[in-house]
Amino acid sequence: MKIGFLVNDIATEQATYSTTRIAMAAINRGHEAWVMTPGDFAYDPDEAIRARAKHAPKDKYKTGSAYLAGLRGRGARTRRITVDELDVLMLRNDPSEDVDRPWRQNAGIDFGRIAMRNGVIVLNDPNGLDKAMNKMYFQLFPEEVRPRTLITRDRDEIKSFVKDEGGRAVLKPLQGSGGKGVFMVDHATNKNLNQMIDALTRDGYVIVQEYLEEAEHGDTRLFMMNGRPLIYKGKYAAFRRIRQGDDIRSNVHAGGAIAQAHITEQHLRIAEIVRPKLVTDGMFLVGLDIVGDKLMEVNVFSPGGLGSAQKFEKVNFAHAIIDALERKTDYMSFYRRRFSNVQMATL
Repeated sequence: MKIGFLVNDIATEQATYSTTRIAMAAINRGHEAWVMTPGDFAYDPDEAIRARAKHAPKDKYKTGSAYLAGLRGRGARTRRITVDELDVLMLRNDPSEDVDRPWRQNAGIDFGRIAMRNGVIVLNDPNGLDKAMNKMYFQLFPEEVRPRTLITRDRDEIKSFVKDEGGRAVLKPLQGSGGKGVFMVDHATNKNLNQMIDALTRDGYVIVQEYLEEAEHGDTRLFMMNGRPLIYKGKYAAFRRIRQGDDIRSNVHAGGAIAQAHITEQHLRIAEIVRPKLVTDGMFLVGLDIVGDKLMEVNVFSPGGLGSAQKFEKVNFAHAIIDALERKTDYMSFYRRRFSNVQMATL
């Protein structure tokens, strides 16, 4: 199986990243794992999609650090590969990391769409990802699983919403990820609300959400694969993120800590409610961030944390993903690549 991985920048990939774990697992099982960035694609005169890509030199790796050293080292294979000849292209770049270079944000989606013409399985589905380019996508999920939300740039509307919520709410930008630009409004910070609004509206629309009391205890990241909770060897791919101090963000790189998750019927009910849309949009691998009985975010671009789940559950969830990709590649071979990409994404 030939797999391509699109990342933001090979130089900034880390051993703990989920993409690193998946690529390493693929190589260790005898597959090819080519890595490329948004600036590496080309549409050639013969109508083929090609890309400058790198492949680690060895057939086996014990650690993510060793794999990345090989990928970045002089011994790495560097080729101009034909993307149309890949079995799978995984779009694992985060568009929010390229806000200063917007041409990079859609590169994988645009070139991935063309690669689909020749039967390359592109995950997550490019058309689904295009719909999810900002947090407005979240509002398309059923209201039963969403916090009360206002999206606007109007100062008075924001203030009115916060007042209706009893003076407590969460403000964040419509664009962005990783807990960047997130503000908590309460009675102590209400006097700074104008400054918060000014800071956020400079870059576009503002999301204003009800504050969930359960967020004091952090949230649960639950992975979904093929439209269902990811389970491998009887374990859920999930973990808890816990807030530290007064920071309302539980994102790990924003200062949050991690702990083992206990998946409840409440979590599974949310997963079942969002399942139809994930399947319809061709979302193969997704991370759901859950607080209480509400969904805080649906992560469809490079959802991370498989290593955190592995740490507590003691199973390598990257192997479950490779298992799924192998099945999809077999299906496409058996049926002469006659399935649509959105069907194959969650089959």
